[in-house]
Amino acid sequence: MGPEWIAIIALVALFVAGTVLPINMGALAYVAAWFVGVFALHMDEKEVLGGISADLVLTLIGVTYLFSIAKNNGTVDLIVSKAIQAVGGRVALIPWVMFAVTALLTAMGAASPAACAIIGPVALGFARRYKINPLMMGMFVVHGAQGGGFSPISIYGTITNSVMSDVGYEGTEMAVFVASLAINTAMAVILFLALGGRQLMQERVDPAEASEAASHVVDDLHTGGTSVTASGQGAGVSTTTRGTGVRRDHVLTLVAFAAVATTALAFDMNIGFVSITAAVVLAMLSPQQHKDAVKQIAWPTVLLVAGVSTYATILTAAGSPEYIGNWAAGLGIAAIGALVLCYVGGIASAFASSTALLPVIIPIAVPLIAGGGVSPWAMAAALAVSSTIVDVSPFSTNGALMLANRPDTISEQAYYKQILNYAIIVTLVGPLLVWGILVLPGW
Repeated sequence: MGPEWIAIIALVALFVAGTVLPINMGALAYVAAWFVGVFALHMDEKEVLGGISADLVLTLIGVTYLFSIAKNNGTVDLIVSKAIQAVGGRVALIPWVMFAVTALLTAMGAASPAACAIIGPVALGFARRYKINPLMMGMFVVHGAQGGGFSPISIYGTITNSVMSDVGYEGTEMAVFVASLAINTAMAVILFLALGGRQLMQERVDPAEASEAASHVVDDLHTGGTSVTASGQGAGVSTTTRGTGVRRDHVLTLVAFAAVATTALAFDMNIGFVSITAAVVLAMLSPQQHKDAVKQIAWPTVLLVAGVSTYATILTAAGSPEYIGNWAAGLGIAAIGALVLCYVGGIASAFASSTALLPVIIPIAVPLIAGGGVSPWAMAAALAVSSTIVDVSPFSTNGALMLANRPDTISEQAYYKQILNYAIIVTLVGPLLVWGILVLPGW
């Protein structure tokens, strides 16, 4: 058996183990990297550890540290509350506010499950209060998280852009972000039209009632919350948040986020260094308030990405990406190979971690890109969106969070079936839709 097959089999094994068992997939990836690298490829242990991307790890730490401060000082609650109150009495706009706020949070650097955990209870609470279809509301939150999830300063975006840079293709950041936002918005439009959105457009409530309801929902989150374990990552995501009220901390935090985005994008500075600098400055201004913020950094995600990126290097050393990529390219038409990879990413991600899959699936497409049949940004965007749009699945953390926070107007079994059926449709049709929009036209 060749080394490329040994590495592929080990990859499948670690994904299966990480999905079935409550073990962080990054830890499993380190074990697989050590065994395959040292014993199958005869690599030195320092060579195995050389696959860790210090830049990527620092970025994950920096952006999640900054977001944890924003959550602690109530800036996130302020955004949620003001956005909900802005709809006034227009019930049909409430799902779109949930979509937009969740997208904003992930675009600012929140992990997708964290954003869903914060907004999910709020959204589904409004679904119960105003008789909005709970499936529509829950999936709006998930699609919103995925829509904003590929901004250049987000976790997904950072991973995708780092991997593309490592394989020699840069300048795809905004194209991937816009593609993800556009496709997830399109999915939300379809849901809105199919699940009663047009009827909601005729409904109005007293704006004062909507504002009062917003305050009650946020206050409820302040006094308690739920925690759902992220499958395969061993991470708990808490929905507990703080009360609202505009303060100096809120203004400084919003300025910090704007400064990070401007500095990183306009001046091409390292996002990790910029984010952690902003977080440290905010922590220094309120040291007692943020003394525990460092504990809320997404350490399970850091371990996950560090381990999987290390194993991705082992895959490359074994020649696995080239092997699979050349096989896909050998199908005769590059677009067909791209479609196959989109389905591989989508189906695998429906049951496993999207964060773990991205560093592995993108390098596989390099032979297709190198052959000139598919543009780098289109292939990166297609794989990124195909691998994350399926996170509506109840087997993923995001889908599970929606199920855990279902309104009492629907039974758990009925809501589970609704989410599962929708996830099956998205998994079967989503990669084809993404491929048809991004790859087939030959942009």
